[in-house]
Amino acid sequence: MTISTIHRINPITETTQTIKPPITGIGKKIIITRFIMAKTMMEATRLVPCSVVILSVGTKDKRDAMTATAMFVSEKPPLLTVSVAKHILSHDLIDRTGEFVLNVASFDQVKLAAQLGATHGAKVDKFKKFKLKSLKGQHIQSPMIADAFAHLECRVITSMPAATYTVFLAEVVGHHVNRALKPVVWFDNQYYSLKSL
Repeated sequence: MTISTIHRINPITETTQTIKPPITGIGKKIIITRFIMAKTMMEATRLVPCSVVILSVGTKDKRDAMTATAMFVSEKPPLLTVSVAKHILSHDLIDRTGEFVLNVASFDQVKLAAQLGATHGAKVDKFKKFKLKSLKGQHIQSPMIADAFAHLECRVITSMPAATYTVFLAEVVGHHVNRALKPVVWFDNQYYSLKSL
């Protein structure tokens, strides 16, 4: 069987992207197999439903926001983990401040979450670009983002490298919730709203 293209759905633009596998003259079958195996293993990470959070972090002169997912670690003390790519501005700001806010995305913020997940660059002020309304936190300097289901103000306890990411373990030092809104989850490359059973 010959594989010439692979199709992938872009959740932001809702378009199909055609990917050409990296085929060379030697060992075509091995290279195609490795490409498919890597793609299959990457898809495995999408089989775990996960939270959708907009991580916000800032200093007096610089701020950033990015889409991420957070994982519960402990209730007492309240600990969460989040992974952040090492090459992005949010990572640098977390290293500098030792803090961040996890804004749990509401149903109305799905488009924003997709846009933030696709926008990178230290020169882009995402707060201006996407007209984000920031709120002042009570316990940390980093800004909160309005209209989120919840805001979790976090202080970093420790971190560890993982591939091209850093996993930050953080303690929640303050939180605010708007139960009139509904959070969303990410599963199998799509957003879903939550409904109680």
